[in-house]
This record gives sequence, structure tokens and C-alpha cells, in this order.
Amino acid sequence: MREWLENQYQNKFLYTPFLLAGGAALYFTANQEPDLITTVLLTATMFAILLIPKATKLLRAPFILMFGFCYALIFTHIINTPILKHDIHNLNINGVVTNIDYTPDKNRILLSVDANELGAVNKQTTIRLSVIDDITMPNIGDTINVTGKLFKPDAPVAPETFDFSRWLYFNKICATGYATNIQITDSSVLSGIKNLRDKIHRKSNSFLTDTLVLGYKQTLPEQHAQNWTTTGVGHIWSISGFHMTLVGGWLFLLFYTIFRAIPYITRRIPAKIPAICCAWGGLLFYLILSGTDIATMRAFIMTSLIFAAFIIGRNAISTRNVALAFCILFFINPHYIMQAGFQLSFAAVFGLVWLYNDIKPKMPHNKILKIIYATVLTTLVATIFTAPFVAIHFGQIPTYGLIGNLIFLPIFSLIIMPLILIGTITTMFNYEQPVLIANNIYNRAYNIATQIADWPYATLQTPHIPNSAIALFICAFICLILVKNIKIKTNYILFLLFIILGTINIYTYKKPVFYTTYDHELAAFKNRDGLLEFNKSRASNHYFAFDTWKQINGENTKTKNTRRKHNKGVYDYNTENFNMVYIQKFVPLMKNLKQACENNDIKYIVSYFDITSEKCKNKILRGALTISPDGTVNYLPHNRRWMHNPHE
Repeated sequence: MREWLENQYQNKFLYTPFLLAGGAALYFTANQEPDLITTVLLTATMFAILLIPKATKLLRAPFILMFGFCYALIFTHIINTPILKHDIHNLNINGVVTNIDYTPDKNRILLSVDANELGAVNKQTTIRLSVIDDITMPNIGDTINVTGKLFKPDAPVAPETFDFSRWLYFNKICATGYATNIQITDSSVLSGIKNLRDKIHRKSNSFLTDTLVLGYKQTLPEQHAQNWTTTGVGHIWSISGFHMTLVGGWLFLLFYTIFRAIPYITRRIPAKIPAICCAWGGLLFYLILSGTDIATMRAFIMTSLIFAAFIIGRNAISTRNVALAFCILFFINPHYIMQAGFQLSFAAVFGLVWLYNDIKPKMPHNKILKIIYATVLTTLVATIFTAPFVAIHFGQIPTYGLIGNLIFLPIFSLIIMPLILIGTITTMFNYEQPVLIANNIYNRAYNIATQIADWPYATLQTPHIPNSAIALFICAFICLILVKNIKIKTNYILFLLFIILGTINIYTYKKPVFYTTYDHELAAFKNRDGLLEFNKSRASNHYFAFDTWKQINGENTKTKNTRRKHNKGVYDYNTENFNMVYIQKFVPLMKNLKQACENNDIKYIVSYFDITSEKCKNKILRGALTISPDGTVNYLPHNRRWMHNPHE
């Protein structure tokens, strides 16, 4: 055992990113906001203990975990994004357009405004407004006067689900809403990369350029995006390692050919060195032009490390390089670890590096068979390593992903991507033919993707995956790629053990039988058939709650929202372990509150209105919560920094 532990200690750096991420994840998923001073003092104390010469090496792991927790906490306080506390129905505000996000059904503008005008702290902040089609779109840099409506950030609607308010906070967006009228008061257009991106968008007028070059996320029509995801090639529409490899490879070949033709350079240094430097500069420009998304940044950092390794003659593809890129992104913004792009990107890369560095599969000698074999292995390993994260973020896994990658990756990498890159340049000079050809090829490829998406069982719906199960799956993959064996294949044994424990955790998860939002406007009850019934079939303020609750309950999110019958505004809900009442209207509340308090059979009282009663205060539930089948009440986080800023 001691020999085995010493063997693992030689690989200690590779565990660092996972410990940092684990500490930060504990902070982001906590129900209560930890005290800043206490956390910093505890971390400093642990660091002081490590300075003791005889301190055990095992203390380093909990210290790194605690440091990740502390760093995420401090970073959150530094961000200090103002939070809108109340909806603003008659918004009238002046601001500067800092960015524009284009989508098929509507466009969104990011507007820099004075937060003091929104009732927040006296500082500049950003709001995001949807703009309907019949309103003239401003340009980036325009100063505009906007009328419309603004909404406070949406809180999560169930435990361990997507927290939109946290996402807005770390993207420095105060609130979202929509504009009903825009008046441009100053047309001074900003110079720089944002203006260039906007100019390319307007010139090319192609969603392929918007997605593959400019990095816009939602330019594809919804049905197109869904079908591409079903065929397993949804990753094509997020600029990442696939795109960076293609662009970097083409740039390297171009500059290598140029420098090989210059004897003055090749007699002094190898042509590959200046070619790599120029290719790196081109990739840096591509990164900035594409909007510096998380997956793109990860791919750029990885490519930079690979280029550096080539120059100094070191191993370019290694787990250490991936771990280093992970740590760099973590220190840039620890909240990245909670985002789907970060998780999927690094899961796939760790899996592929493990495959080709540790497993080292034997390849066929035939070049065509070698390409097919490598593509199959790459797709298979990437699918396995990303499966838990795909399931938790999207609720389904594509069945025919291997077929989709074999068909569409060559089309995009060898035809569409080069045409779009060339077309991006030529459209600036009013020559659109490359983009038109790429659009035509795309349409033909999409017709094939539609047919594959219509095959039976094209997607497998997955059950709700709790955070504890995700942690177990991550531990399984860590063991698989990092544990070093002596004689017995310990990594495979530990991998299977954690996978089994995670699977058991998923299927023993107790699905709630009652849900309600923060304002208690929307509630859901699980009936005897195991399906959810709602107090209303529509709720504009809680649009995503219906789908989220259905997904947790294992239902098809596309089914109609069933309304639950009530008795004069009172919803009686009786289960084997508890009885409760939900009252949404004020008059029924006044008539039934006393009776509900005095009825010993009623365990809980939930109301849309804020009610108090000394006689039955233990029965009254407030805030967003779920109730388990055994009657346990699970409250959602309610006082996190991204939900309420204490400085306001």
C-alpha cells in the first residue's frame, strides 16, 4: 500500500486542478453564503501548518481544496455585479451599446448603463435587452434611449439545477428584459474588435460565419441545432479544439511553405519556428475575433502549450499540459468550472490524451483505415468521457453520434470550414461566392442530418443526475487517467467502483413530490400516476420551471402542462407520509388559514402571499423549495451573493 501511495505522489500535480475545482464547486453549490473572513483565516491557517517541516504530505490535498473554495469566494466578492431587486415595468434609460448577440428569432443588445438609475449601487453595469424585429437595430458604440421592461435575475427552480442568476452575475450582467422602443441619441461607433465582428456579421449575412468564425452561440435555427445535437456533432457549433486545430494547421502549413522559400531564414533557424510563431499570432486573432469563449480559450491555451513544446523539443500532447491549461482558466475565472462548455471540453481532452498517451492503440497500416479507426476511437472515447456532463446539462444522449461524426466531420473540416474562412475575407471586398457555396453544401449535409435525427431512438433520455453522482463519476475518470499501477490494474477497479456507486446514487435519488418557485406563484404536485400537475398551465415569469421539473421527474418536456383541480382556490395535497395545502388566491387564504392551522393532519401550508401565524408558524413554508416523498423539505439557496448584493 505504501509503495502504491508513493507511486501516486509522483503524479501529484495532475490532481491539483481537480482539487481546485472541487473546492470551488463546494462554494458555488452551497446553500448559504460562507463568511469571507472566516474562510480566509481557515485557509491561511492550513497554509501555515503546511510550512511546518514535519507536516504530513497528505495535508496538501485538503489545503488545495480549501484554497479553491477560498479563491472562488474572494473572486465572487471582487466581481461585485449589481443585482436588480425588483422588476422595472416602465423602463426608460440611456446607455451605450457594448455588444450585440444575434439569434434567429430575436436580437439581444448589451447596454452599459448607470446602475444607480436601476436602484442599485452607483457604478456602471450591463443589462441585456431583447429587441423585436420591427425596431431599428443600433450599432455597437451608439448611445441610445430605451423604453421597455426589465426583470430581476431568475433564481434556480429546483435543487442542483441551472442557476441563471449566478450565470448573469459572473458575466457581469445586472438584469435582462426587452426593448419596446429605441432612439439613437449619438451614433459615434466604437472602433476595435467588437465593431469588426459586427461589420463581418452584417457583410457576410450567414449564420455559418456567425457561428464558425465570430463565435455566436444561438445563430442556428432551433430545429437545426436540435438535429445536429441528435446526430452527435453539436460540438461543431462551439469554437473549440476542432476549429483551433484546423485553423492552426492551415496557418502553419501556409507560413512553413513561405519561410522554406526564404534561404536567409532557413540557414539560421528551422522554418518551423517562425511558422509556429506566425500561426500562433493568427490563432490569437481568431480567439479574439470569436469572442473568447471558454472552450475556445481552453483550445488556444492547449495549442499554445503544444506550440511551445514543439519549439523546445518536448512532448507536446500530455496530461500535464491539459492540467496546466485547466489551472490557467480556473485562475482567470473559477466560475468556468460550473459551465457546460468548460466541463465538456476538458472531459473530452483528458479522455483523448489518456487514450493516445497511456493506451496507445495500435493503428492499421493503411492510411484510409487508419483515419477511420482513429475517428471511431476518438469519437467513442470523447462520448464516454463527456456522457455524464451531456446528461446533466441536456437531459439526453445522442445514440448515433459515431455515425454522425464519421459523416459530417470530414464535410465540415475539409469543405465548409475552409470556404467560410476564405469567404469571411472575401465578403469584406463584396465577393460572396465562397460563403454561398458553403451554405449550399451545408443545406445538403443538414438534409442527411435530418434523416439521421428521425431514426428510431435517436436520443436516449437520461434521468436527473444529482451533484453527488456527478462527483462520483468525476472520481471514476480521475482514477482511470491518473492512478498509476504497480501490478494490479487498480485504476480500472476504482473506475468501475465509482461508476457503480454513481449509478446507484442516480437510481436511489428521491424525486420530489412537490415543487414551488421563490414567489410561490407556480407550484407542481406529483399525482398517483407519477406525473406532475401544476396550479397553472402557463407562467411567463417561470417559463423554464415547467421543463426543469418535468425533466427531474423523468417526463417528456414537450408534453402539455396538466392543471391540477382545486377546491375554491385551495389545493389539498395528501400523500402517504404528509398532507399539505397550497393557497394562491387571497380570499380563499383568509377563509382557510385558520382551519388549516388547527387541523393536525395538515403538516405544511404554502401560500402565494406572505403570511404569519404564531399558532402554526412551524407549518408555514416560505421561499423556493421541494418536498421529498418522506416529507423532508429541501430549500433552495436564497442568500447567495449573486441573488442579493449586501452592498446595495
